[in-house]
Amino acid sequence: MKTSDANTLPDDVESLKKMVLDMQSQLQTEQAEKSRLQHQLDYLREQWQLLVQKRFGASSEGLPGQGELFNELEEALEPTAEEVAAEQTVTYTRKKPRRPRIDESLPREEVLHDIADEDKVCDCCGHDLHRMGEETSEELEFIPATSRVVRHVRPKYSCRACEKHGTQTAVKIALVKPSLLPKSIATPSLLAQIISAKFQFGLPLYRQEAMFKQYGIELSRQTMSRWMLTVSDKLRPLYQRMHDILLKQPALWADETTLNVLDVDKSKCYMWVYGCGTDKPRPDKSPNIVLYDYQDGRGGAHPAAFLADYCGPLQVDGYQGYEQTGARLAGCWAHARRKFIEAKTVQGKGKSGKADQALSFIQKLYGVEQKIKDACPVQKQEKRTALAQPVMDKLKTWLDKSALQVNPQSLLGKAIHYTLKQWDKLQVYLHDGHVNIDNNRAERAIKPFVIGRKAWLFSNSRGGAQASAILYSMVETAKANGLMPVDYLMMLFEQLPLLNDGDDLDQLLPWHINADKNGQSN
Repeated sequence: MKTSDANTLPDDVESLKKMVLDMQSQLQTEQAEKSRLQHQLDYLREQWQLLVQKRFGASSEGLPGQGELFNELEEALEPTAEEVAAEQTVTYTRKKPRRPRIDESLPREEVLHDIADEDKVCDCCGHDLHRMGEETSEELEFIPATSRVVRHVRPKYSCRACEKHGTQTAVKIALVKPSLLPKSIATPSLLAQIISAKFQFGLPLYRQEAMFKQYGIELSRQTMSRWMLTVSDKLRPLYQRMHDILLKQPALWADETTLNVLDVDKSKCYMWVYGCGTDKPRPDKSPNIVLYDYQDGRGGAHPAAFLADYCGPLQVDGYQGYEQTGARLAGCWAHARRKFIEAKTVQGKGKSGKADQALSFIQKLYGVEQKIKDACPVQKQEKRTALAQPVMDKLKTWLDKSALQVNPQSLLGKAIHYTLKQWDKLQVYLHDGHVNIDNNRAERAIKPFVIGRKAWLFSNSRGGAQASAILYSMVETAKANGLMPVDYLMMLFEQLPLLNDGDDLDQLLPWHINADKNGQSN
């Protein structure tokens, strides 16, 4: 075959075809590489914009009109910006600051500020003045915590006549008052204060030690730590009873977060939280339960063991470890929405795109929930079928179409594919009125632990972490049922020593306590 130099084409057709094919192959390779580099550049740009937003931007996930249902008509009737500008009158008014509201249940002391008797006459005619009314104002006074020592005296009695005759007789004395911590200086009120300060308000024991010292009380953190371990052990039967009741509820939720435990040879341990119900007492007196469970790891065997034979709906995030439970997993629309919000963030300020379309669909789903928030489970299921199911169907069609058009490595692509992967779980709430649209209740339950962890950083031992799980459970369950944790704990520590083995613990469960009577059982 005759060949040509580098500046001429081959003479034969076959060589020419081969050259063309080679050039086409090289062009396709270069185009693929260009596309890959462009995708990588887009990904890095998105990550940079997202980090800037997380570092300097607002963290709210709310959207304009959140909670409104199918308000297209109202939006159509809204005046345009030009119409508002044409009719707007600029005025300057000083906004009066709002005084803090003082709870009506707080005790009140009335102080009378009256004028002198000699001033109660008219300056014009000299007649006596009559009281025509009064002006009142209120101030809030705070009395710092006070401490006192309760000295228990038990007189002892004996028989003098028997003593004279040398007869031995029994000395009579009142029985020792039952105590949660026998031979300890800790009272129910002191224990309740220490536990509430640490597990409700995140005040570490070393800071409480300094606080008590300021009041002249020498109370070391080591002593308080021993008390917490003993008290948690005393509360374990009540914790177990709440666990048994939890597994009988129609729907549960769960979440987990990391914990550093010094004597465990692992970089990350985990505190799990499980619960049912809402943040506030329910009219039907159904239990609101929040239970923490410490484990050395994050494996799916841990929730599987805690939930035992529970097979109802369990609302969780996308973590696959929950697949090992026998529960019917329900997805979280807040997690799906959060990913689309991240995608919207990198679109640029003032720009709209596919992320906005997805968020519009999700916003309508939340609008339905806002409308039915006070309905019973049966009514919720009916309304969701009628109002939310059509929105879900349209969203699914949009997701399937968009998945073919969007780079799967982009934030929007990841949001779309995450939602499609979780789709079956995200639909569970439509068919069960006991299930929420998202898992925000679990995230709110884990938040007190996360906030407290920022103050005390770690647990020294596995036993300490397990004790913390029980005490957090008591505090958060009391809050969820409308009780003041310090009052509930004080009632518990007074009543528990009076119970005998086999006595019914249900009377001490938080949802059986009347919040209006400072911890009195119903």
